[in-house]
Amino acid sequence: MRLVSYMSEGSDEPRFGRIVTDGATEGVVDGCGATGGRFRSVREVLAAGALRELAAATEGRAADLPVASVTLLPPVPDPAKIICVGVNYRSHLDETRRPDNAHPTLFSRFPDTQIGHDQPAVRPAETSRFDYEGELAVVIGARADHVPEAEAAQVVAGYSCYDDLSVRDWQRHTSQFLPGKNFRATGGFGPWLVTADEVDDISAATLRTRVNGELRQEASISQLIFGIPELIAYITTFTVLAPGDVIVTGTPGGVGLFRDPPVFLADGDLVEVEITGIGRLVNPVVAA
Repeated sequence: MRLVSYMSEGSDEPRFGRIVTDGATEGVVDGCGATGGRFRSVREVLAAGALRELAAATEGRAADLPVASVTLLPPVPDPAKIICVGVNYRSHLDETRRPDNAHPTLFSRFPDTQIGHDQPAVRPAETSRFDYEGELAVVIGARADHVPEAEAAQVVAGYSCYDDLSVRDWQRHTSQFLPGKNFRATGGFGPWLVTADEVDDISAATLRTRVNGELRQEASISQLIFGIPELIAYITTFTVLAPGDVIVTGTPGGVGLFRDPPVFLADGDLVEVEITGIGRLVNPVVAA
């Protein structure tokens, strides 16, 4: 399934649903209505372990709304935790000239910094060094505590695209990345969550980032230094992950900061993060 969170015209509450296709037209089956009001969000479905129930309830139903008529939110708008992984592709590690690490480099992003597909990424007034980072997001589907690598797949609900937009000067104020990763409206997430049962081998997928149509990043997910099972095992050793939590797995080489000369995002730019078999996340850049 492809699951979305969205706002529809005339509603002041977010809803969730399943993307269905009728010919060339994509629509949304309202998940709340299909399940008789049992669930109000993707996170509630995951917490209840109810993906199969949702699949059965929405299978074969006609769309309630065309996708074009709704505003897409981050697939999970309200995760309790978003844990991001730094320098997790060899190509990015090499361009940063950082040494190899025995353990993943981790930092947090706050849920209220996220934006959905087609929503504007806001370049803060405090910087001229606004940068893209195309990434794969892994959404957790079950309570995860001390999960062995061999069992990591059992706690994965699915995958999405992510753009960990970064304010580079604030990121480099100290050795801690937190400020540069948490400005308002800088975490692109979407367009939807593709459930894990739809993905044969996520490591075979290819990630590409384009700015104004120009290819800036390209890598196979198999090139992650610390793969998804390793990340889940490491992270769940020190913190419990809950259904709906997100691991943003890292960006490949090619970010604007390390181009020669550096190239940063400006008002009017368009950033696209595409992962084969998952989807394409698009965010226009606007000045604050």
